[in-house]
Amino acid sequence: MRSYDLTSFYRSTVGFDRLFNLLDQVTSDGSPGYPPYNIERTGENAYRISVAVSGFSQAELSIVAKENTLTIKGEKTANENSGNGAEVLYRGIASRAFERVFQLADFVQVKNASLENGLLHVDLVREIPEAKKPRSIPIGGGEKAPQVVDGSAGKVAA
Repeated sequence: MRSYDLTSFYRSTVGFDRLFNLLDQVTSDGSPGYPPYNIERTGENAYRISVAVSGFSQAELSIVAKENTLTIKGEKTANENSGNGAEVLYRGIASRAFERVFQLADFVQVKNASLENGLLHVDLVREIPEAKKPRSIPIGGGEKAPQVVDGSAGKVAA
């Protein structure tokens, strides 16, 4: 695995601590590959996370979105054998508990989740509030600056 030296970025940036912490977590993370997942971009500001959860029912899965973290958990019920009385001789389909945590960017919200054909789909949308969107600032000409009225004495300040 590659290692990156980010010290030059630490020297020249302010306020990006969270980003660098995430990069450190990704590069040093030895996370297991279970369950496998895909992250897709479905639109300009729309994403979909698909997690392979074959063998899990809706009742055995939970999705929690808190602040900038999305957590998907799966816990199988204690029943080792199926309800029809058959004894499992070999278990090749993984049914162990798991927890996948995804770090979400600012303003990314979970919109929908669905379970179909053994895949859990979680749809995400980035919705930037109007106050945070870029706005155009008009540039004034050489006209006189507006006068400010001092509220305490009712005098015009220059």
